[in-house]
Amino acid sequence: MLSTVTTSTITTVATAAFAASLTLVAVLGLLILLIQKEAVSTSEGKFSRGLSRALNVAIVPLLLSFFFIAAVKIMEVLG
Repeated sequence: MLSTVTTSTITTVATAAFAASLTLVAVLGLLILLIQKEAVSTSEGKFSRGLSRALNVAIVPLLLSFFFIAAVKIMEVLG
């Protein structure tokens, strides 16, 4: 009985730690991509416009993930 409780407790803690680290990676990735997009948008040229559009492909899903993560965290605090 004790080993079952210990195993499930360790699994729960490991899953929570993995979720927290995945959240951190997603937010940092979004931040880095937004900084790159801002730096590229100051340049002019065909390559810069193409790179800016390519960065949008990665930014939009991460932005949606960020809003979802923020909503979940707010729901945890409120109830």
